[in-house]
Amino acid sequence: MHKFFPFLLWTGAINAQSLRADFLAGLTGAVIVLPQGVAFAMIAGMPPINGLYTAMILPIVAALFGSSRHLISGPTTPISLVVYSTVSQYAAPATPDFIMIAITITLVTGVIQLVLGLAKMGAVVNFISHSVVIGFTAGAAILIATSQVKHFLGLDLERSSSFPEAWTLILQSLNQTNFYAFAIAVVTLASAILVRRLHPLVPHMLIAMIIGSILSFYMAGPGNGVAVIGELPKGLPPFSLPNFEVKLLQNLTPNAFAIALLGLIEAVAIARAIATKTGQRIDANQEFIGQGLSNIAGSFFSCYAGSGSFTRSGVNHSAGAVTPMSAVFAAVLLMFLIVFIGHLTVFLPMPAMAGIIVLVAYNLIDFHHIKKILKTSRRESLVMVITFGATLFLELEYAIYLGVFFSLVFYLRKTSTPRMVKLAPDPKDSKRMFKNAVKYDLDICPQLMVYRIEGSLFFGAVEHVGEKLDILLDSSEKNLLIVGNNINLIDTSGAEFLTTIVRKWDERGKKIYLSGLKLRARTFLKKGGYWDEIGEDRFFVNKEEAIAKIYSQLDQHICEKCPFQIFRECPRAGSEYKYSA
Repeated sequence: MHKFFPFLLWTGAINAQSLRADFLAGLTGAVIVLPQGVAFAMIAGMPPINGLYTAMILPIVAALFGSSRHLISGPTTPISLVVYSTVSQYAAPATPDFIMIAITITLVTGVIQLVLGLAKMGAVVNFISHSVVIGFTAGAAILIATSQVKHFLGLDLERSSSFPEAWTLILQSLNQTNFYAFAIAVVTLASAILVRRLHPLVPHMLIAMIIGSILSFYMAGPGNGVAVIGELPKGLPPFSLPNFEVKLLQNLTPNAFAIALLGLIEAVAIARAIATKTGQRIDANQEFIGQGLSNIAGSFFSCYAGSGSFTRSGVNHSAGAVTPMSAVFAAVLLMFLIVFIGHLTVFLPMPAMAGIIVLVAYNLIDFHHIKKILKTSRRESLVMVITFGATLFLELEYAIYLGVFFSLVFYLRKTSTPRMVKLAPDPKDSKRMFKNAVKYDLDICPQLMVYRIEGSLFFGAVEHVGEKLDILLDSSEKNLLIVGNNINLIDTSGAEFLTTIVRKWDERGKKIYLSGLKLRARTFLKKGGYWDEIGEDRFFVNKEEAIAKIYSQLDQHICEKCPFQIFRECPRAGSEYKYSA
């Protein structure tokens, strides 16, 4: 039963105390999402009321069928932007056709997420690196802010098809700035920042919007060309029917997959971030199912695609929520707010909303982690910059795919070129610990090379390792010990490679030995018959055992005259002669 109805896992924990805590957290969430829902709908090109519908339906379904006890789903900034970018290719924003296509793509998105969850593909989010998310979010934030500049300045501009075109139109129209609209936007933005700084727990966005509306009223904003949102329809989310035309569904599927992927990344990342504080275990597959069902349900109640919200989820946890009932309360209380105060939005000026959305966009840019990535990793920095640039100048879904592609390319490049570290015992260490011979400038044995392979021997790495071993084959040493403690995986290509390379060295009168292979690798070699082909006498439990055995097979005349004497087994290993150098 828990598989089909996961909410049964936490309903037993509900009591009077938890209900009170969840109700208060839900009330806070409902107040916060009221301005956010309107703002996000505007970003998505949807009528404001549809953003609030999304904040009513999605949280309930996602809470009941997800795994997180604190995640709050609904409209989010990045997904709203992708919805706008996708659907605007087919229809003008806020038109009936636009709404219909947005609802349809929400259904397709939900189906994709549900299928991924049922197929237990929760691990797919692990392939989207943090750098991709950071780069995409920063780019999306700039696009969001750009989309609001015309409202911020009170400009009447045509819809632009690209980021450069949008700024070209803005710069060409600066002389048409409506300073009434500009004043309202600036005051709203400043009020939100000031209220948040002075009272972090107060709904700063809502208060700022009220201040902006009052200023517009006293400035006679509408009479001076300041646009207003208008009155929101009263009532609960109406039933809607997606368009099931096959051709449209086929056209929307690639875009829907990008939205689905982005939504899952958001939801699981937020759920895991909060779980680190609560100690709860997050089931990514169940979270996929919850997000999928919420979008499917939402598509039949005039909603557009949504996901987990970091802001509302964080506030929900901070407000003391105990169970997912807080999400249910937030949605139900939002319905009451719309019924009783929805008519007040007739006084809400568009520049005030623009000021709020600009603040939301700024908060999306994770400056802290951007600095960290730029300081610590060139590869991750490049992935982040590529994703950021693609977000600004390409279609948004391609930006995500491009970022994931380069993340995988760099990952495969790294794993396909495992390091081979030359090792030697350190004579200054009482335990003769083996260290990097090049780094510590250690003496090496003229008859035995010791190398550690740092990475897996799989189909992508055998070419690189083979090139390194071919170079060693031409060296004067006749024996090579491969320390395999860091070889986590050996696949068929790796096993065939070992068999071939051992035979190749044998033909040149040289020997290869292996030590420290992990149980998984040893088991694979034995099951495939490779262990016997290579020769059981070439495998050792550790390098100490290996060196003791290999030493007995070395040319002892060379050992007697060797000036280095680096191994314990060497004739003068403990004498003053060894340390005189």
